[in-house]
Amino acid sequence: MATALAPTSQVSDAEWEARRQLAACYRVFDMLGWSEMIYNHITVKLPDQEGAFLINPFGLHFSEVTASNLVKIDIDGNKLDESPYPVNRAGFVQHALFHRHLPDAHCIMHSHTTAGMAVASLEGGLRATNFYACNFIGQIAYHDFEGVTVRDEEGERLLAHLGDKRMMLLRNHGILAMGRTLPEAFVKHWALQRACEIQVATMSMGQPIEISPEVVAVHQRDVHMAQVPGGPGAADFAAMVRLVDRIDRSWRD
Repeated sequence: MATALAPTSQVSDAEWEARRQLAACYRVFDMLGWSEMIYNHITVKLPDQEGAFLINPFGLHFSEVTASNLVKIDIDGNKLDESPYPVNRAGFVQHALFHRHLPDAHCIMHSHTTAGMAVASLEGGLRATNFYACNFIGQIAYHDFEGVTVRDEEGERLLAHLGDKRMMLLRNHGILAMGRTLPEAFVKHWALQRACEIQVATMSMGQPIEISPEVVAVHQRDVHMAQVPGGPGAADFAAMVRLVDRIDRSWRD
């Protein structure tokens, strides 16, 4: 059965499920304090429509995003539905680049959290000084700040700096997380955000204790040993959605 977005518009079950999951994610971000006025973006590919993606309506706060008001766009950012909302070019230029060239980038998240921007602005970036940071040492890419991301020509450098990694700190800018699923991207963003928060707190007290490369290697070997029900991040994300539902269930509409 198709679900109506508007009187003249119908969506498939797969699209409606993707809309609900993404809307829930925006609400989770807001609940965790990761909103940034009307800016920043989380995008997902639609599983049943080649070249179609969902993005937040430009002008709405994360707390206002719902399943039905998400905007469906193509790889160039052109609207594919009847949404009255515009799309922020600065939001999708970067996302479109990775969606276009990386088949495994099903979901992409970009945030301007205080801790994420602080560590991205620090000489040396993320350091091996806490449990969560050890998840990412050697697994995170860096890209120097070139201004607002609205120019297509920056894309070649972004891809080159990303390489085979799927997490990036945009220097002086913020966090970029990618995943094969939305829950996977979420839990990676969450862990990197925690790593940055703890680094900021630790460095405010003095010189952090650096964890040796040998211990980092053991940590990364062992941290993924447990089989997570539903795949990476699934249980974590579901728990956060339950918390959001206790606050406001309007994202489901």
